[in-house]
Parts: sequence; structure tokens; C-alpha cells
Amino acid sequence: MRAVLQRVSHGKVSVDGHIVAEIGSGLVILLGIGPADTDTTAHTMVEKIATLRIFEDLDGKMNRSVIDIGGEAIVVSQFTLYADTRKGRRPSFTDAALPELALPLVDRFSKLLSEAGVPTQSGEFGAHMQVEIINNGPVTIWLEY
Repeated sequence: MRAVLQRVSHGKVSVDGHIVAEIGSGLVILLGIGPADTDTTAHTMVEKIATLRIFEDLDGKMNRSVIDIGGEAIVVSQFTLYADTRKGRRPSFTDAALPELALPLVDRFSKLLSEAGVPTQSGEFGAHMQVEIINNGPVTIWLEY
């Protein structure tokens, strides 16, 4: 499982001109699922993300988590995080999980994040999405489990 966390002051996802998710301060999480990922992988990733101290405290130090600040999250399924660009000029996505595995794990991840105390919305799996991110910092973190 791979995730790119964007610390945002605002995030929004639209499909066909309709807003499907929108948050204020928090995280936009671009989430890629690999073929070996399981429910255990999702639990591990959620635990790390929910408690990762990447938000500033009163002294301006990254010392608070998304839970600590009362932030929200948007989870956007992103199979392109598994792009292999080592050969040629066209990326290969054979390392990404098939939709039959990926969709339930993305949904499970979102549910676990919400249960961990982070109000969570999602993009639309498999749809062409417009993702608006106002990165706060900018802070961008790459995680892989």
C-alpha cells in the first residue's frame, strides 16, 4: 500500500462537475493498493496516518496529528502510484492491484480512518476525478507498507 499525504487547508474532489468530497483543514490522501495488500496493511497505514505529527503546534513545530487538530481527510484511490517507468516512455501499471482487490481495501481504509477519529470522505473509485488541493506548507509525505 502506498499513500501520498498532502497537508491541506482545503481539498475538494469533483466528478463530472459534481462535488463528491470537500474538506477544510486536514489531509488529502492519494492511496494506491498493491496486489499483496490486506486488511492488516490497511490497519497499519491508518494507524500511522491518523497519528503522524505533521501539523504545527503553537510554536510552529510539526508536533500535532490530524486527530489533534480536529482535521478531516479525503481518500482518493490512485493506482498510478504503482507506475513503473523504468522501461520506455509509457508507464506500466501491472504492479497495481486489480479493482476486485483495490476497491474493497480503499473502502476499508476509509472506514478505518473514520473509526480512528478522522472524519473521512472519498473520491469515486475508477472515475475521472478533478482533485483540488491547497497544500498547506507545502507538506507532502510518502508512505509505503
